[in-house]
Amino acid sequence: MTPPTTLGTAPRVKPPPDRVGTPEVSIVVPIHNEQDSLAALVEQIRAALEPTPWPWEILGVDDGSSDGSAEAWTRLVMEDSRLRQVQLTRRFGQTAAIAAGIAAARGQYVVLLDADLQNDPADIPEMVTHLESGYDVVSGWRQDRQDSWLTRRLPSQMANALISRVSGVRLHDYGCTLKVYRRECLEGLQLFGEMHRLIPLYLAWQGARIMEMPVHHRPRLAGRSKYGLSRLPRVILDVGVAMFLIRYSDRPMRVFGGFGLVSIGAACVCAVWAIYWKLVQGVAFIVTPLPLLTVFFFLVGALALLMGLLAEIMVRTYYDASPRPYYRVKEVTGSVDRVT
Repeated sequence: MTPPTTLGTAPRVKPPPDRVGTPEVSIVVPIHNEQDSLAALVEQIRAALEPTPWPWEILGVDDGSSDGSAEAWTRLVMEDSRLRQVQLTRRFGQTAAIAAGIAAARGQYVVLLDADLQNDPADIPEMVTHLESGYDVVSGWRQDRQDSWLTRRLPSQMANALISRVSGVRLHDYGCTLKVYRRECLEGLQLFGEMHRLIPLYLAWQGARIMEMPVHHRPRLAGRSKYGLSRLPRVILDVGVAMFLIRYSDRPMRVFGGFGLVSIGAACVCAVWAIYWKLVQGVAFIVTPLPLLTVFFFLVGALALLMGLLAEIMVRTYYDASPRPYYRVKEVTGSVDRVT
């Protein structure tokens, strides 16, 4: 792996006339208190994409910055028509900023890139080339990560191992923001919470072709990291929600109903056990907790079954009212005219 490029300011190059218009590559940059990095980031993106044949744009999404990042990006937008700004009314979080950027992007290839200069924009052209070869998602892998082992790398390794194990979609680095997507794969994708790191998981469930590519990683030189050990519990909860939505969003009764049947089965076992002790061993019901456990497990099981039924009704109501089907068509071939 080649060493990261040197940070600095590249020569400004104005876009030639034939490069102005609808972009093919949209680079979405969520921004929160990264004022000192923005000018260098834009110059590095220019240096990386100017030699390529693709028209491009950069969408800076300001997520409620308080350090002047919004004003700094506004000045950059006024200097280059290929830069655009999406400014949120307050801080909503990185996932919301990414969702807003994706919604505003116009290119057929959408690149997600952090504003902290730790990812190298020079990796973007190769990642886009992989998309052109047939992949739907190219995920960055910070193979030589330049972060603290205890507070950053260890939690990340634990989270990646957990997500890969539970989901079956094995990536080394879910947390790397630098990823490139085909736009059509992102259409209709609803992001919430902190689900941006799990986008490849959702797309893999829809049949997207995913590859992982080692990318350069550099130490942070400005600003302050927003990640640490405190995010690991939230990652675990997000994975649980994601797996439920992916596997059971269209058939929730399999979860609630399965749990309810197990609970009712446990109630039956407790009831039989209590009756056996009463009739064979002569032990009174009030001596053991088995009657209470029987009632408890039965009520829990019945409530789980009712929740599953309500969830099934809600899911069917949602799909009946939604114009978007729960499946995704890859291709339709053949003539529309019936051959007689």
